[in-house]
Amino acid sequence: QVQLVESGGGLVQPGGSLRLSCAATLNTFRIYNMGWYRQGPGKQRELVATISPGGGTTTYSDSVKGRFTISRDNYKNTTYLQMNSLKPEDTAVYYCKARFATVEYWGQGTQVTVSS
Repeated sequence: QVQLVESGGGLVQPGGSLRLSCAATLNTFRIYNMGWYRQGPGKQRELVATISPGGGTTTYSDSVKGRFTISRDNYKNTTYLQMNSLKPEDTAVYYCKARFATVEYWGQGTQVTVSS
């Protein structure tokens, strides 16, 4: 059974940093596109960042560009989201997703709260 398990969320002050991890029980992790999404209170889920299977191509939403960095370690079957200069509006549940063609897997999410 495929599982994606996010970790690293928590409470942080504005301007602080967090690093999220998403560990996947996927034997073929290296062929999957990975993405981070978030859903804030009363908002729709939105795409935050993506990374290609080999890690050579990344994309970011305008709201996090320059502050967040997505990366992956295909030996550890893990993808990461380094979040710097956090703002209150970054408060959300963060989810990771693995995608290959029409196959998708989602994690259960990890809460990030940015507040003083």
